[in-house]
Amino acid sequence: MAVKQQAPYLHLAELTASQFLDIWKHYDSDGNGYIEGKELENFFQELESARKGAGVDSKNGNFAEKMKEFMQKYDKNADGRIEMAELAQILPTEENFLLCFRQHVGSSSEFMEAWRKYDTDRSGYIEANELKGFLSDLLKKANKPYDEPKLQEYTQTILRMFDMNGDGKLGLSEMSRLLPVQENFLLKFQGMKLATEEFNAIFAFYDKDGSGFIDENELDALLKDLYEKHKKEMNIQQLTNYRKSIMNLSDGGKLYRTELEIVLCNEPPM
Repeated sequence: MAVKQQAPYLHLAELTASQFLDIWKHYDSDGNGYIEGKELENFFQELESARKGAGVDSKNGNFAEKMKEFMQKYDKNADGRIEMAELAQILPTEENFLLCFRQHVGSSSEFMEAWRKYDTDRSGYIEANELKGFLSDLLKKANKPYDEPKLQEYTQTILRMFDMNGDGKLGLSEMSRLLPVQENFLLKFQGMKLATEEFNAIFAFYDKDGSGFIDENELDALLKDLYEKHKKEMNIQQLTNYRKSIMNLSDGGKLYRTELEIVLCNEPPM
């Protein structure tokens, strides 16, 4: 009797960046950026089976209990699904390809600072050649040895992961999926993304003097109101952290429309 085809590479002790991506694409079958529902059940079932095959002890207990325990451990933002940054903590990725970004970019603030540096035309995108420079600098910052083929592999893998429409460039929210879930403040804005008309009205309201930019205090008020409008709670520490991260996109403390649009709008500015 033919043995059911295992998902690629789950049985391996160490995965390359490309193998990790193959696993991701295998389970995120609808390509929405999450392993959830039936995809999640399949993933957990096959992971358990691969671990047993590799002699890794799996606790006895029924499937639902084990899966609940698994999700408590790895679903860091408790949304009932697994995203890429969470999967990287589950699987033994070579040199821990994605986890190594945690060491380079320890916070949203550092990530936004790096983004500003590489998105030089303020388009809201990083093109493939800029991405390579971005990754190269991050690897240097983490004292992570790499050679040209490895850098090329990382660049191509990240493009394959996030460049959904194949145009060879990545948006801010796509790249932010490399951040740890707890650190990724941009995820918090997903349910609050604004249409361009709404954004224009809000920007005009907070840019009281019509200068074309808003400062830290105006941004504070904007974020606070945005959260209240969506009936979401935010404590003062979060507010301070989000403001600091977003202000890293600013030009000397002046946050222009295009920078804020990248964070708060459904589409980057044209």
